[in-house]
Amino acid sequence: MSKTEGMNGTGRRPGFLTRRGLLGVTAAVGAGTAATAMSRGTTASAGPAAGRAGRPAPPGGLRLRWFGNNSWEIRVGTGASAPTVLIDPWLTRFWTGTYSEAGAAPDTPIKVDTGVIDGYRLRADQILVTHGHYDHMTDVPHLARTTGATVFGTETHVNLMRAMGAPDEQLSVVSGGEQLQYEGYSVQVLRSLHSMGGDHPRVAFAGTRPGQRIPEAPTTIADLVEGGSLSYRISVGGFDIVNLGSSNFSEHDFEGVRADLLMIQPGGANVPDYVARLLDLLGHPAYVVPTHWDDFDEPLDRPAVDWGGLDALRAAVREASPESRFVKLDHLETLSL
Repeated sequence: MSKTEGMNGTGRRPGFLTRRGLLGVTAAVGAGTAATAMSRGTTASAGPAAGRAGRPAPPGGLRLRWFGNNSWEIRVGTGASAPTVLIDPWLTRFWTGTYSEAGAAPDTPIKVDTGVIDGYRLRADQILVTHGHYDHMTDVPHLARTTGATVFGTETHVNLMRAMGAPDEQLSVVSGGEQLQYEGYSVQVLRSLHSMGGDHPRVAFAGTRPGQRIPEAPTTIADLVEGGSLSYRISVGGFDIVNLGSSNFSEHDFEGVRADLLMIQPGGANVPDYVARLLDLLGHPAYVVPTHWDDFDEPLDRPAVDWGGLDALRAAVREASPESRFVKLDHLETLSL
């Protein structure tokens, strides 16, 4: 998320978070190239792709399921007990009005619908948090309790999750630079940046919650502050997946990082050459998968509704890295590699 929008001729009340502020939105630039689309709820193979020398996916199989927003399930292997990593899992998707003309009020109450969350029967070995905003972290404490997963995030993220009842022994503070090896895969934590939007660019709900004292339990969306941003690289048999939790990145911290599959968000209006620089820095990934492009006020069990940034992203990827394959998933679809 990116800013709290004031009046300034917009007709919106001060203090309301809007779509434009959420991601640093740029205007769409036409239809762009045809995306690879698959029927919602299905499993499909991405097929071969160029870019980064067309490195093949791991022989054991790799499955990526999209739960809308930046919520991802990554399964390493094909068995029922395959190691599973969740990124920013947010399934409740309570109404905020963020994508409406009025925008979202900062005092919008946080809602955690445990029935909805449990209905997806998710399992996880690790949960990776990119930043502390409500559309990324609200459901994580409950999922930590039900899955027993290790949860990674900054000190602020961990403190907020402690306040929301996440088991303290499962929470791990990271700040970027950490590399974690597991059987068959590894996770690298990358320091990152959040997008900034508006006439006076700033991060929405900025702030930190440092220290050993547990803060008061968050009750509104403004209580879940950004708290520093992280990105993650998940490596499986030499195949590298990079996920960005917002439409910005730290070029210095991404030096030497390469990706075969990049999960990238639309937006980045205040980031110079956002898409082109990132794709070049990561070695022109074979696959580019858009994330955080749907209106998250719409139900997860219905087809995703583009908030308006997808075509611009597709066109930017085509121009900057024409050999990369742009693969768009719908809600609950699984990409098999």
